[in-house]
Amino acid sequence: MKKIIISVGFIIIALLLAASDLYAGGGRRSGTAGATELLIPVGARGIALGGSTIANSYGLEALYWNPANIARLGDYSTNVLVSHMDHIADIGVEYGAISTDIESFGSLAFSIKSLSIGDIPVTTVQNPDGTGALFSPTFLTMGLTYARMLSDRIAVGLTANLISEEIDRVSATGVAFNVGVSYSDFADLTGLTIAFVMKNIGPQMQFDGPGLLIQAETPEFNRSGQLYKIDSAPFELPSILELGFSYQYDINAQNSMQFGGVFANNNFYGDELKGGLEYGYDKTFFVRLGYFNAIGMGTEFSTSSDYNTYGFNAGFGLNYDIGGVELKVDYAYRAVQYDALGDNHAFSIGFGF
Repeated sequence: MKKIIISVGFIIIALLLAASDLYAGGGRRSGTAGATELLIPVGARGIALGGSTIANSYGLEALYWNPANIARLGDYSTNVLVSHMDHIADIGVEYGAISTDIESFGSLAFSIKSLSIGDIPVTTVQNPDGTGALFSPTFLTMGLTYARMLSDRIAVGLTANLISEEIDRVSATGVAFNVGVSYSDFADLTGLTIAFVMKNIGPQMQFDGPGLLIQAETPEFNRSGQLYKIDSAPFELPSILELGFSYQYDINAQNSMQFGGVFANNNFYGDELKGGLEYGYDKTFFVRLGYFNAIGMGTEFSTSSDYNTYGFNAGFGLNYDIGGVELKVDYAYRAVQYDALGDNHAFSIGFGF
């Protein structure tokens, strides 16, 4: 056990050292990251808890928040999850995932997330009101995850995400990695879990395609028109370093409370604090509250609401066993600070076999 703890400690220290350059001076790079669909959360439970679930998520619900915790599948070796969220500006977020536990090997999961944006009119300099043509952007993220329990308390996990973005006749493809560690009953305190996650680590992406070809004008030369290509600037991924904890307190045999908190450091934005509270009755019905707060840009520490897009979160969930099949239904509401964007509503349905 001591060897495992020491090994996990070395892993965390190595990851922190590797991330030092990545996250240093994040405020100087605010707004410069791309592939920001990676930051859109999935899973109604985690959203309802304000994103504070890197320590207390488990099973498929944990895929987005902390890949280590899919190793904590509970009583069911195979799980399926589908989710839908009404995101800002009428964007739909569709998500599906499946996982299985392989004895003595670990847990494997596959996930896919796509954005439903709809049709957008094609406009040009000559036709600013539209040409009559339409295009539909495609943003797709596919992930493969492996997680394993190193002991009865410590779990580690890794996700490799394939990112695909296509806007009209230009596209970009990239890869990003998430790595996480969680330690339950930390310091021999029953119910206390700590966790560490690094998300969206990978090389830069760059758009390419025929949409970047421009017709050159040659009015002073007696030759046919030529095409030249615009080289788009590469962009970084929106990497995040998160540290979190959770504590579960069993009031009695039927009632329980769970608290969670997360500190997030971004390479593209200010730091963030997230907190959540969940009440559970008989491990069947759950009520959840969460709050998200940005605490500044770069080295400036501020709790100004000017930095917040989201704030209050709430939701509920129902877990029920139907003939040996677990059914999980969750709903989440996330308030958006700007009325024109519309509040978020998320629904998840999960099955365990």
